[in-house]
Amino acid sequence: MDEAGGCVSGGGFRPGVNSLDEPPNSRIFLVISKYTPESVLRERFSPFGEIQDIWVVRDKHTKESKGIAFVKFARSSQACRAMEEMHGQCLSPNDTKPIKVFIAQSRSSGSHRDVEDEELTRIFVMIPKSYSEEDLREKFKVYGDIEYCSIIKNKVTGESKGLGYVRYLKPSQAAQAIENCDRSFKAILAEPKNKASESSEQDHYNSMRQESLVHEPRVNMFPFEQQSEFSGFEKNDSRGQEAISKRLSVVSRVPFTEEQLFSIFDIIPGLEYCEVQRDPYSNYGHGVVQYFNVASAIYAKYKLHGFQYPPGNRIGVSFVDDGSNATDLLRKMATQMVAAQLASMVWNNPSQQQFLQFGGSSGSQLPQIQTDVVLPSCKKKAPPETTVKERLFIVFNPHPLPLDVLEDIFCRFGNLIEVYLVSGKNVGYAKYADRVSANDAITTLHGKILNGVRLKVMLADSPREESNKRQRTY
Repeated sequence: MDEAGGCVSGGGFRPGVNSLDEPPNSRIFLVISKYTPESVLRERFSPFGEIQDIWVVRDKHTKESKGIAFVKFARSSQACRAMEEMHGQCLSPNDTKPIKVFIAQSRSSGSHRDVEDEELTRIFVMIPKSYSEEDLREKFKVYGDIEYCSIIKNKVTGESKGLGYVRYLKPSQAAQAIENCDRSFKAILAEPKNKASESSEQDHYNSMRQESLVHEPRVNMFPFEQQSEFSGFEKNDSRGQEAISKRLSVVSRVPFTEEQLFSIFDIIPGLEYCEVQRDPYSNYGHGVVQYFNVASAIYAKYKLHGFQYPPGNRIGVSFVDDGSNATDLLRKMATQMVAAQLASMVWNNPSQQQFLQFGGSSGSQLPQIQTDVVLPSCKKKAPPETTVKERLFIVFNPHPLPLDVLEDIFCRFGNLIEVYLVSGKNVGYAKYADRVSANDAITTLHGKILNGVRLKVMLADSPREESNKRQRTY
């Protein structure tokens, strides 16, 4: 029998979206045994803090556990500590397989793959300009072990800008600092270095906070209100001077929830994530949206800037400069579009492969792999008779990649035995002789775009479990 806050008939109960990630990073994602009851989860995780909800994911038809669960804590620091201490542990003496614990991504998607330590251990703070790095360290060392502190300074004068970073060794320590430090520091989690430059982050932070701190109306935030809805997108505008990136900043006079922001920008294919940034000093809505590719971001910017939501309130959409080279991004966008069209042509009509041959050579290959992902060098395949240690399930959107391209991609992680496609479906499988190689492939390729095709790469069910399941539909 399910306990309160757990799974109910019909596939399970999910908490309200508005409270699902409040505060941020307070929800953990668990990979557990299918036979682990909710009572064991509550018993093992309650020592870390107040549990607000437990949700065990169940099959809608059989009501059997899928081996996945979520635990919602009252505080982010509690969730982070639970992740640190329980990841890789066994829940009971009879368990032979350790559980996996991650911080669940924002929104109700439950994906954990984009939440890395870099996102959870570094905080961004506002400080007096007189502070030195030692002063900053002294203020924040009470919350845990600090790896480094840095103060953002004017490149010309060397004077402090009143902004700084503190990097802790553990996510729970960073969460404690955000929860317990003086409110005047306005501490928030910093953007990962590989996702945005420090200069773009401080500019974005200032644009969100500065005007409200001096209690002045944000009269310059909506310049498009004096114009027709899309007059800012004429051919003679200054977009050539505008920074282009996969990330967008969204502002609105009316506050919005993360679910509302997602529903608006998910209209454009390729949405990676969105995040609402709450400003305690004003009622304006602020958010950041990121797409998997620059083409989607450009289309979303010029389609949704000035869009009325709710009716009568226009939202402002602008690029967030992430330090990327605009020319390089546009080149990659064009390459991905061409590669996607070529792959689609081959998939829909194999006889068209002759048009992909270059220079009249019958031995010409399909286009090389085009992606932003850093791939390892090619490695030899394992012999076909090798024992399969791990099997991966691959989903393609909008269509499968050619088999030779797939083999080239997945063999780079070593110990690949075989990769194959399921006829008539946008899915495939990869067999590995080593679990580490398979996990490396998941970490590197899941959610990434290669030759214009987005991949979802995950562990496949064992053949015995898969035979008992209802046939997949896509």
